[in-house]
Amino acid sequence: MAIPQKVQRRVKKLRKEIEHHNYRYYVLDDPDVPDSEYDRLMRELGELEAQYAELVVAESPTQRVGSEPAPNFSQVQHEVPMLSLDNVFDEQELRDFDRRVRDRLSDPGQISYAAEPKLDGLAVSLRYEDGLLVRGATRGDGSTGEDVTHNIRTIASVPLRLRGKKHPRVVEIRGEVYISKKGFAVLNAQALKDNSKPFVNPRNAAAGSLRRLDPKLTAQYPLQIFCYGLGYVDDGAVPDTHSETLSVLREWGCRICPDSTVVDSVEGCLRYYNKIGKKREKLAYEIDGVVYKVDRTDFQEKLGFVSRAPRWAIAHKFPAHEEMTVVNGVEFQVGRTGALTPVARLKPVFVGGVTVSNATLHNIDELHRKDVRPGDRVVVRRAGDVIPEVVKVVPSSKRKRGRPVRLPNKCPVCGSLVTRAADEAVARCSGGLFCPAQRKQALAHFVSRRAMDIDGLGGKLIDQLVEADLVKTSADLYGLDKDELLGLERMGEKSADKLLASIDKSRVTSLARFLYALGIREVGETTAASLAGHFVSLERLMSADEDSLLEVPDVGIIVAGRIIEFFGEPHNRSVIAELKQNGVRWPKRKKKSKTGPLDGVTFVLTGTLATMTRDEAKERIIELGGRVTGSISKNTDYLVAGAKAGSKLKKAEDARVKVLPEDEFVSLVERAVIDAKET
Repeated sequence: MAIPQKVQRRVKKLRKEIEHHNYRYYVLDDPDVPDSEYDRLMRELGELEAQYAELVVAESPTQRVGSEPAPNFSQVQHEVPMLSLDNVFDEQELRDFDRRVRDRLSDPGQISYAAEPKLDGLAVSLRYEDGLLVRGATRGDGSTGEDVTHNIRTIASVPLRLRGKKHPRVVEIRGEVYISKKGFAVLNAQALKDNSKPFVNPRNAAAGSLRRLDPKLTAQYPLQIFCYGLGYVDDGAVPDTHSETLSVLREWGCRICPDSTVVDSVEGCLRYYNKIGKKREKLAYEIDGVVYKVDRTDFQEKLGFVSRAPRWAIAHKFPAHEEMTVVNGVEFQVGRTGALTPVARLKPVFVGGVTVSNATLHNIDELHRKDVRPGDRVVVRRAGDVIPEVVKVVPSSKRKRGRPVRLPNKCPVCGSLVTRAADEAVARCSGGLFCPAQRKQALAHFVSRRAMDIDGLGGKLIDQLVEADLVKTSADLYGLDKDELLGLERMGEKSADKLLASIDKSRVTSLARFLYALGIREVGETTAASLAGHFVSLERLMSADEDSLLEVPDVGIIVAGRIIEFFGEPHNRSVIAELKQNGVRWPKRKKKSKTGPLDGVTFVLTGTLATMTRDEAKERIIELGGRVTGSISKNTDYLVAGAKAGSKLKKAEDARVKVLPEDEFVSLVERAVIDAKET
C-alpha cells in the first residue's frame, strides 16, 4: 500500500520537531515546550509508524526503547585508539607535567589548557555516517571495544542524527556515559524495594546497564552522556582548538559538560582544580578529578603519545573516595533521640583527604544485609562532609569470618531496654528520661514553652549544665542552687535568681503539660491532653494496659505501645518519682463528665487571636470537653481563624469546614460556659 505524501511529510516534520525538543531538553537544558506537548508529539509519531511500518527507521526518536536482545556483543576495532590518561595527584606533579609540555614545544610561553571535570563513568565512541548514528562502542582495551549500538540508542541525550549539515561524512564522537547521583539513588531505592542487590556506585551501574544484552532493560536505566572530543574523522576539518571542538559538538546536538572551560597556565589549572573541588558534592554527577588538555590542536599533534596515553592531557585526581581496610569491631552508638546506630571501628585508612577510623552501618537491617563482621576486609567510602560508610565486604577464602553482629538487648550507654517496632528499621533505647546520650534532647523538650515552660533555660545553658555534670535528668533541674549556677560561664546573680524563680514556678503545672514534657514518642500536646482528661491521675495512666489506652481518642495501637514501653522502663519511673519528690505537681481533678458542652467537638486554630493567645483558646476548649488538633480533616467541626490565617483557612473552605472568626468563637465558648453552669 502506497504511503500518502501527506503522511510522509507529517512524519518527517514530527521527527524534526522531536529532535529539536530533545536538543533543547538534553543538550541546552532549556526546554521550550511542556512535557505534555512533547508526549503528544511522540505519541502521534508512534501511531503513524505503527500504521505505516515501512516508515520506521533506526534514527527515529521512537526507536530508543531498544530492539530484541542480542546473543552477545561483537567486537569493534577503534580506527583511532581510545587512550587512557596518565594521572597526577598533587601540585608538584602537575607542575612537572606542564614543564614537560613546554619543553617539548620548545618553550612556547604560556599554555592554554581546556579543563573539565573527570566523570566517573564509562567511555564510549559514537560513529556517525552522513549525520546518522550507525554504531556505539565501549572503550574496551583502547584498541578493541564492544558493539553496544542498540543500548546506546536508548540514551535520550545521545543524538540519533546530528544537527545541521556541516559535519564530516564519517565522524567518531567520544563521550562518557554516566548515571547522575539522583538517578543512582532512585535506582538503588527500587532495587531494595524489589529485594535485588543494589549497585555499589554510579559507575558500576552505568557500565552494567550499558552491557545488558536486552536493550529494553537498558532503557529502564537513567543513563546520560557528556561528549568530550573527536576520534576518527573522514572528509572534514578538525577545529584548531579543543574548546572549539566542544562548541562544534554542541552545535551538532551533542551534550557537553557545562563545567568545561579554558584556563591559562598551570596556575589557572590549579585554580580550576580547587574551584571544582569545592563544588564537587553539589554537582549532579560523580567525578574523581579534573582533566587538563592542551587546547591547541597543532600542539597536541606535536606532543603526540607515549605508550597508551597522550602527552598533551593529564588527569588531576581528587583524594580517593573509596579505600579498603579491616573492621576491628562493630559497636552501637546511641543518638540524641535514642536511635542505635551500628558503627564499624576500622583499621585507620586515608580516604577522601582524611584518615578514617570509623564508618556508619546506618541500622541493624543494613548491617545484616551487608553482613559486616569483625575481621572482615571492607570497602569504605567517604564523600565530602558525609559520614564515611562501609560499602561492602570483600570476600576472602583465606580467613575464617567472625560471628554475625546482633542487636543488643540493653542500651550500651544506660542499660535500659532496647526496643524496635516491627515496621521500623531503627532500634531505640527506651530510657528517654535517664539515658545520658539523650540527655540534652530530653531536657530541651522538657523545659520548652508548651511543656514545663521554664523561661531562660535555652540550649546553650542546657549544654553547660550537662557538660558540668550538674544535671543528669530533668529531676535534677529542681535541685539546682544559686552557687552552682554562678559557676557557669556568663551567669550573673540576676540571671541566676531569674532562672531559679522560673524553675520554681514550673513546679505547679497541669497533668497534660507534664505528660507532654516527658517526651513519650508519638505523644504530642493533643494526645497528652486526651490522656490527662481520660485517666485524670498519673498513677492510673502509668498502670493502664493496651485495652484501657485504646479507649482514649487519638490513641491507636502504635501510640498505646509507645506509652506502655515508656512507663515500663524502670529508669523512667525513677525520674518521674524524683520529679514529684522535688515538688512537681498539678491540681487534682475529678474525671471530667462525658456530657461537657463541647464533648465530641473538634477544633483547629490558625492565625493570631486578639483577645487571647492560641494556647489559652486551646485550654478553654479542652476544659469544656472539646478537642484541638493541628490539621484539617474530615473530623474537624470548626476552624477558629484569627488575623493572618494561613493555608489552613483555604483547606477548611475546600473541605467545607465551618470557619469561626474570633468574635463568633468567643460567643460559642461563652454559651458553652453558661450551658455548663446550668447543667
